[in-house]
Amino acid sequence: MFSTPSAQWLFLTRLPKFGPVRRRELLADIPDLTHLLTLNSATLRALGLAADSLAAIQAWQQRDESHPMVGEVWSILNNCRRHGIGILTWQDVNYPEQLRHIHDAPVVLYTLGDTGLLGRDQLAIIGSRKATRAGLDHARRFAAELSARQLLVTSGLALGVDGAAHAGALDAGFPTTAVIGCGLDRIYPNQHRRLGERVIAEGLMLSEYPPGTPARAAHFPQRNRIISGLSRGVLVVEAGLRSGSLITARMALEQGREVFAIPGSVHSPVARGCHQLIKQGARLVETVDDILEELGAWWSPPLTETASAPESPATTNPQPAVAGLDRREIAVFEALGYDPQSTDALSSATGLPADQLMQSLLLLELQGLVSSAPGGFQKIA
Repeated sequence: MFSTPSAQWLFLTRLPKFGPVRRRELLADIPDLTHLLTLNSATLRALGLAADSLAAIQAWQQRDESHPMVGEVWSILNNCRRHGIGILTWQDVNYPEQLRHIHDAPVVLYTLGDTGLLGRDQLAIIGSRKATRAGLDHARRFAAELSARQLLVTSGLALGVDGAAHAGALDAGFPTTAVIGCGLDRIYPNQHRRLGERVIAEGLMLSEYPPGTPARAAHFPQRNRIISGLSRGVLVVEAGLRSGSLITARMALEQGREVFAIPGSVHSPVARGCHQLIKQGARLVETVDDILEELGAWWSPPLTETASAPESPATTNPQPAVAGLDRREIAVFEALGYDPQSTDALSSATGLPADQLMQSLLLLELQGLVSSAPGGFQKIA
């Protein structure tokens, strides 16, 4: 165990006062940080390592498995073997190059699934956990079309937009990457256990936290820097003004990534974060082509793939298939907008009595063309 790179890097992550700033300082003199584990005490002291770090390294050199830090590494390795979890270290050739250059890049990543996907160009789709039906639909459609255009969709497996993005890619027959804020042996949230299993089977799940680590609030901002760090750009579908998605978008900007946002109704609280991002310079997005145009400086879709890729609602703006509906439902649909309208306003616009109007709205909702919202009903197609 003591000679394996994964064990050595795991041990370095357990050292006290050995965070990203200290690591960067040492990298100037020691390009391979695992070399620290071979140095004598005098040299380690000269490098300014803390006393408890010196004691831990000495225990490692003496292969003292009774030392807490050494024992912890043993425990993590055993848990990874038990759960089939892979360990990707900083020096591994498969470590994603995009991520390697961010501030506070994780030294170790735990993996379940196809790590070969890390060589793909990725685009993150994030947004509100309390997304509207329209927001969920946008996430699914954009994820499916971006995947068809050869971008790997990355998100955080959270409720709402994240889950819809993963499902959109998988349902369209493409892999997806999920970065979670706990150990890979405990998929979080529990409501997405089945979805998480699909991600692992058909794509890749990542975490910087060892197995056994529970989900904690402080982990999610840390998780978000990995989502943006892996990606060429971040698409925010819906977000409130205090949404964690805005933190991720800010991290993306700091990392030199592109930020995209889908506008929404001025009356919707989950659209205000997107509107704020657009005011601050994020690219307003209506179709997948808006994203590809902005990314064109470094990426162009493979001609063979895009020529055969089917059209989807994310790249075109077809009218909904209302041909099978009767004139009453068509009249109600045409009277609706993308902002909520009250039943009184719809009744006045269509001339329909309340009972017939509600029947038509129910039918349109079952067809996936309309959704209820605070203040009434609105189009979603």
